[in-house]
Amino acid sequence: MHCLSRIISGMLVITACTLAAGTALAQAYPSKTIRLIMPFPPGGPTDIVGRLVAAKVSEQVGQSIVADSRPGASGNVGLEIASKAPPDGYTIVLASPVIALSPLLYTKLNYDPQKDLAPISLVGAVRNVLVVHPSVPAKTVKELVEIARKNPGKLNYGSGGIGTTTHLAPELLKSLEKLDIVHVPYKGSGLALIGLASGQVDMEVLAAPAALGQIQAGRVRALAVLSPKRLPDLPSVLTTREQGFENFEISVWYGMLAPAGTPREIINRLNAELNKATTAPDMQPRFATAGVEPLTSTPEEFGNFIKSEAARFAKVVKEAGIKGE
Repeated sequence: MHCLSRIISGMLVITACTLAAGTALAQAYPSKTIRLIMPFPPGGPTDIVGRLVAAKVSEQVGQSIVADSRPGASGNVGLEIASKAPPDGYTIVLASPVIALSPLLYTKLNYDPQKDLAPISLVGAVRNVLVVHPSVPAKTVKELVEIARKNPGKLNYGSGGIGTTTHLAPELLKSLEKLDIVHVPYKGSGLALIGLASGQVDMEVLAAPAALGQIQAGRVRALAVLSPKRLPDLPSVLTTREQGFENFEISVWYGMLAPAGTPREIINRLNAELNKATTAPDMQPRFATAGVEPLTSTPEEFGNFIKSEAARFAKVVKEAGIKGE
């Protein structure tokens, strides 16, 4: 009996020491500069979101967060570099839908998004809008679907390239409504928008901030925003859900991850700091200027979200036979 008591006491001491060590680790972190890997070129939306959030978190924790741009392979180069970094909390990476979609688009990746990276938190999203050329008579998504259904293969849509959200969003609509609409890929969504405004293509789904000027000028017509709620800059444009298309939502979302194996105490600390940063009052106008809706989540919520996005688009990618370039 005395022996059992000593064993139990010993286990309690070990548990207490472990908890104390974890608390001490979280309190001591960070004690040096954190590297934030940016998987896309400087100047784009990923870069803007990353730098905004990094500056605020740096201010909160009292340590520098240095942006390290590592573009290539549609964002997979940066994600691979992050996956192979030491799991000590001093390397994090800003991910976009690429982390959910790449396993569907590429037969071989040099990292496993599910196993090699640990979700920390969602930080924001840029909402998309469905726009058409003024020559297309549709004023709603329902009318566009009816036109496409009556004229199979006659309508086309522009995108920013194979496997991008500007490509997958129309393919999602095609899958949901069993439509035949032709894909016309451009080298970037901006060029696709120029093609739409000039009448080269009939429709496009792209980031609302990028389309706003053309919408206001009347060169393209907005049919719907693909977001849970209406956008402040386009208050009269209904959401797809309001128009009866509940599953036709897709955004360019952003979230932070760390190498797998990063201590949970550090993941929790980073999560708390990121959520604090994205909800800070002084960050709201900065996000608004960039056309970004701030988001928060737990690590588990973000991880589940990545899995749900992958599952949602698996059928779309397979039906359309989409392969990454």
